[in-house]
Order: sequence, then C-alpha cells, then structure tokens
Amino acid sequence: MNSNFIKALVIGGLIFTSCDKDDENVAPVVTVQKTDVVSNYADIVLANYEDALADAKSLDASIQSFTAQPTEASLKTAKDAWLKSRESYGQTEAFRFANGPIDDADGPEGLLNAWPLDENYIDYVTGKDDSGIINNPTDYPAIDAATLESLNEAGSETNISIGYHAIEFLLWGQDNTAPSEKKAGLRPYTDFVDGGTAKYQGRRRDYLKVCSGLLIKHLQMMVDEWKVGGPYRKIFLAQNSDTAIKNMLTAIAILSKSELGGERMFVAYDNQDQEDEHSCFSDNTHRDIRQNLAGIANVFRGKYGTVDGKSIEDLILVANPMLGAKISNQLVAAEQAVEATAVPFDFAISDATERAKVLAAVKALQDLGDKFVEGGTALGLTISSELPE
Repeated sequence: MNSNFIKALVIGGLIFTSCDKDDENVAPVVTVQKTDVVSNYADIVLANYEDALADAKSLDASIQSFTAQPTEASLKTAKDAWLKSRESYGQTEAFRFANGPIDDADGPEGLLNAWPLDENYIDYVTGKDDSGIINNPTDYPAIDAATLESLNEAGSETNISIGYHAIEFLLWGQDNTAPSEKKAGLRPYTDFVDGGTAKYQGRRRDYLKVCSGLLIKHLQMMVDEWKVGGPYRKIFLAQNSDTAIKNMLTAIAILSKSELGGERMFVAYDNQDQEDEHSCFSDNTHRDIRQNLAGIANVFRGKYGTVDGKSIEDLILVANPMLGAKISNQLVAAEQAVEATAVPFDFAISDATERAKVLAAVKALQDLGDKFVEGGTALGLTISSELPE
C-alpha cells in the first residue's frame, strides 16, 4: 500500500483516519468520537436556552417597568429588550424537528414562537376597535396565565394568544405603513395609560405582563430538560449515538430547506405580503432569518459562545473529506446570501431590485438542506429535509 494513502474508517462509535506508522510525512491521525459530538451538542443546547432564558428575564424586567409607568422612553426600552431576546431565541430554532422536548406532546414550542398571529384575536386592529381578548371582559373576565395559555391556538392555529409574537404585537401594534417606508408598527405608549388612546388600558398592561411571565416559564422548562442531570439530557446522552446524530442533522436539514428557506422566506417572497413575515409587527424578520441560520451553523460546526467541541462537520469531513468541504462551503454561501438580503424583510420581498437577493438566499438555504442530507448518507444515516406532515 502507498505510504501516503490515508484510509477513512468508521468503526462503532469512532470515526478516525489511519496511515502507515513509518511514514514521517503523513498527516497526524484524526479521531472523532461520536459520543463527543453528541455530548457537545447537549452543551450547546443548554447554553443557548440559558441565554434565551436570561434575555427573557431581562425583557420581563423592562415590561414590568414599562407597565408600572408607561412612557415613550420605557416603551422603547421594552422594545429593545424584546429585540435582544430574539437574538438568542432565534438560534434555538435549530433544536426543533429533532424529536426533542421543544416539539414533543408536552413541548412549549407553540406557546413560545407560534406564528403567523391573527392580531385581532388579542387586541384592537384598524377598523375593529372592540376586537380581541383584551376588549372582551365579558367572555374573558380574567387576564391570567391559565386563561391566556388555554386560549392559545383555540379554534385556529392563527389564534395565538401568548409567546414572543403576542408580546411583539402588544409593544409595536400593527405595521400599517408601506414597506418602502421601512417603518415598524407605531402603537402609542398611551394605549397602556389609564384614560389614554385605547380602551382597557389596565387589561392591556396585565396581558403584556402575563405573556412575559409565561415566556420565562416555558423557557425554564427547556433549561430544566437539558441541564446536567435533567430528564431529557439523560435520555439524549443514553441513546444510540447514530440516532442522536440523525436527529441533530435532520433538524438542521429541515430548518434550512423547508422551514427557513420555505415557510419563513419563500412563502413571504412568493406572496409579497408582510403579513407572512415571522416578526411582521417589529420589522425584525431579517434578524430572525439570520439568527435561525446562525443556529444551524452552531449545530453543524459544534460551536456556541464558549462551547466549542467535536461536531457534525468533523464527522463528515473524516468520512468523506470532499463532501465535507462542499457542505462547509455551502453553509458559508448561505450565510453570505442571507446577509446580502435587504433590511427590513418586508422591503426586501416587495422591492423589485431586492427580491432577487431573497430568492438567491432561499435557493442557498435549500441547497444547504440538501447537502445535509448527503452528509447524512456519508455517515450511513437516512436524513430528511422535508417538514413532517
């Protein structure tokens, strides 16, 4: 055998390269233990959810201050805190579609980030001053956690009563401006002031506070599941490594191709409708998209914040170096394409010049999802990039 020939082997849970020991010029042996990849992923998930929880607590503090004394300044502080909270939570979307606790029967995903939201289910909208739970004390006398949680998606999947986007709508109100104006919703702070611009100011303040408190509750559930010694973390680390890696890779393949590239971007692009945006009230959809992709990159590269360990990228590079390089390059291409899209997203999907960049980003994300499927095949795993029915 030629002494410079390197064989890539997959044996049990260990992937490694080997070469003749008497060759002084060969590359060093590279080893990637699948259990290390799985363990590192669990650390990433926990760290990301801990950040999301911390940001939700900061948001809650700003909402408590705003509702105690509503002013233009305190409303802006609350909005800024919401925007910051989306930076960390947006990356956790890469943990969806992985048979994990966020999506299971008791999982809180629909209570955290459900959309699109029919805003007149919550509060008044243009032309309907009396619409929504807030303006209906007869049917909904209590604005409390149990009531609002029970009303989430009641009767329709767009009847979203709680979560990030309910808070977003309460802070910004409807975005009724033209996309070319590049303005978000313009709800006045006086909607929360007794005797102010809209009825039921006290119920509106209570509604906002309850939603904020529920955000903390549901994120705490995820931290508790994934913490060291947590119930799901034990299950995750104890399962077969191939099963765990299949779930991890399936999650980012689906998010990249079908959910982000499809549902969150192409649908809005195709319809040219800002109502199809993920964060249509705040005009923050461009950040949602970028952070969702950052979450995909975190999982693939095995890095998040101070967490940095063995990754899916490492596994594929050892199993099939050429394919691994292609997938890594496609991820970079997707990052560049997404970064090139205009801000805000409703402008990007409506402006004749900018629309082509959105479509290019969609294609790059969908190609990335397909590449992840190929990566799974290289590891002996069957991966799907399609949303489950």
